[in-house]
Amino acid sequence: MAERAHVNEAIKWMWSLGDYDRIARRLMPCAERLAGAAGVAPGMAALDVAAGNGNFAVAAARRGAAVIATDLTPHMVELGQRRSTAEGLAIEWREADAEQLPFESERFDLVASVFGAMFAPRPERVASELFRVVKPGGIVAMANYAEEGFLGAFSRLLYQYGPASPQRYESPFRWGDADVVRDRFAGLAEEIAIEELTLSFEFQSAEDAFEFWEATNGPLIAIKRMSSLETMDAFRRDALQLITSIGKLAAGRLRLDSRYAQVVARKAGVRAYRSTVLRCPSDEIRRRRSRARE
Repeated sequence: MAERAHVNEAIKWMWSLGDYDRIARRLMPCAERLAGAAGVAPGMAALDVAAGNGNFAVAAARRGAAVIATDLTPHMVELGQRRSTAEGLAIEWREADAEQLPFESERFDLVASVFGAMFAPRPERVASELFRVVKPGGIVAMANYAEEGFLGAFSRLLYQYGPASPQRYESPFRWGDADVVRDRFAGLAEEIAIEELTLSFEFQSAEDAFEFWEATNGPLIAIKRMSSLETMDAFRRDALQLITSIGKLAAGRLRLDSRYAQVVARKAGVRAYRSTVLRCPSDEIRRRRSRARE
């Protein structure tokens, strides 16, 4: 228990570093796409887990869902509250651990996480909690980085330069492997649809790309604060080499591609949607009443 609390405090500190709003803007299209794939509809009760500053929460609220957004890091909750207010969206924000969500079982029609819950240290606990708080027939949706591509390679480079962990956890990028997701959701999901997609970041140059990650990536900033100038000079050289080797030049721009998995799973129970579109339970009740009158 003490070790877990220590890990959580380290996570909160690390993800409080850097300009997260800048990277969130680049990730917003993934949240919009996931909201569409999950069939977010007016009146649905939705939960965004490990929400960051609320990309999925915003996408769901814009579609008329009643949204609660959570994050372990108080700084992210503050960013999300500020964003929700600025956009005029009634999103409720709470501090919460993805491995121990503070909600009663079967509360939500939809539970989602975009590049967030995948970073919790114990994936089996995350899977269990996501499905515990969703209603039977409800949807659990995730967007998860995969090992393939720039972000996976950059993460491995960060691990080489970072401090040794007291306990070796599984790579969060395993959440981007379809077989791993199916294994973790076994016994929890009745149906799982997984689409392998590509997320691209464009920059003017390799140096521009490095400066972006140096300003926005919490783990990198944490390593920088704990390392010597010599170590960071070596990291910069390795990072620029990685960016140059993976990056693709097109129309004078440098593009860094990363693979990710879009996951839409349905919890066993009452069927909540037809075809591939999730339907709000209240809509189904109205349809049944209409057919009865006919």
